[in-house]
Amino acid sequence: MTQATNDQFLLAARPVGMPKDSDWQRATPALAELADGEVRVKILYISLDPAMRGWMNDARSYVRPVAIGEVMRAGGVGVVVESKSPKFAVGAHVMGVMGVQRYWQGPAEDKGAMLAQVDPAIAPLPAWLNALGMPGMTAYFGLIEVGQPKAGETVVVSGAAGAVGMTVGQVAKHLGCRVVGIAGGEDKCRFVVEELGFDACIDYKAGPVHAGLKQHCPQGVDVYFDNVGGEILDAVLTRINMKARIVICGAISQYNATEAVKGPANYLALLVNRARMEGMLVTDYAARYPEGVATLARWMKEGSFKNREHIVEGFETFPSTLNMLFKGENLGKLVLKVADA
Repeated sequence: MTQATNDQFLLAARPVGMPKDSDWQRATPALAELADGEVRVKILYISLDPAMRGWMNDARSYVRPVAIGEVMRAGGVGVVVESKSPKFAVGAHVMGVMGVQRYWQGPAEDKGAMLAQVDPAIAPLPAWLNALGMPGMTAYFGLIEVGQPKAGETVVVSGAAGAVGMTVGQVAKHLGCRVVGIAGGEDKCRFVVEELGFDACIDYKAGPVHAGLKQHCPQGVDVYFDNVGGEILDAVLTRINMKARIVICGAISQYNATEAVKGPANYLALLVNRARMEGMLVTDYAARYPEGVATLARWMKEGSFKNREHIVEGFETFPSTLNMLFKGENLGKLVLKVADA
């Protein structure tokens, strides 16, 4: 055993608006001995994702809410430091839903953790929480299966500089589409166009999104991949083409709202244009993850796909680092570094 105790962040209260320090409790329980079939994983990186805010609410959703006093749910990647399971040897790198803590231990076949071995020779470990992990699979299958883009069509993606958005745009470019991003700030828009290869990017902080769409999408919008919701979704609805497809992936603009979630006021555009708006959950495509990973890893190797993580060091910074997501302070996939390998 490498140390006698764990270090965890527990949900202490259900946040109202932006999560506060008082919504978290630090705990250092003793690490129990492993039973047969179990493994202990030293967590190296923790994935910080907008969906975590929804998991803190006591509301019906696609996954049960995190209970008060429970370790905060989060994806992570780490190294197996002790094993009593033939599935993972000591030294193997694994990713899974391991929570905001320094160590995860339990059955190697635990269905909640969904541990899977990863190869750091294919890509650095943080990339397995980005393009080769849940965000990348969300983008890949959400765009291809729900958005169904065709070469020559115009694809618009909000949250374009974030983990999901940056992959959506690059996949769409590989499929021969015109890609327009929506992001907040000059730096993010420059990154999206100059580094990721989008055709254009609309800075929602610099002016009306509707005007930007009119300028950069003169032929209208065929596919919209929505990570933001709210006013931006409404603006895009005014520009959609006949038979457009709108992928509802997230609505980060609404996650910390203290009033009722604002739905799309311009939804009748769906009727007029016989368009489709459909939600997607990445877990619906779990059986096909190897397909998505293989494709994106190949593009990375070829140099035609770029991965970027915004890494913050220090387990103790978790509360403030998580809130970077909701303040729009991250550029790329937000990752918390917990320990060195």
